[in-house]
Amino acid sequence: MLIGFAGCILPILPGVPLSYIGIFLLHLTERVQFSTSFLITWGIIVVIVQLLDFYIPVWGTKFFGGGRWGKIGSAIGIVVGLFFGPLGIILGPFIGAIVGELLSGRASQDAIRAGFGAFIGFLTGTVTKLIVSGFLIYYYIEALVK
Repeated sequence: MLIGFAGCILPILPGVPLSYIGIFLLHLTERVQFSTSFLITWGIIVVIVQLLDFYIPVWGTKFFGGGRWGKIGSAIGIVVGLFFGPLGIILGPFIGAIVGELLSGRASQDAIRAGFGAFIGFLTGTVTKLIVSGFLIYYYIEALVK
């Protein structure tokens, strides 16, 4: 569970899925039995959060005025950033959005604003993952304490 929580920040670990696996493994023991609806609901939430984690920076780019090229650059930056560790994950969407906007001929101030949107999107995704992982940790501990 703690590795899952850390994985919400460390890009090498799939944080929320690891937290869910912790809940599921606890369910497989004789000590705790979660309901099927609980497991399915949280499984769906985990999948949605993981998918949104890749799209939120792109939406942030658009929200802060980025155009098509900025969104494409942000998406490419997310993928390329994976190869450069934590700093690449953080800066990839930001730099990608800026480069995309500059390539489309937008002014540098507009490009930086779009990059900032990608960065805000990244932070929003990270906070969302931390919240979901935190809830799963809460349910894990609550089940063990009963």
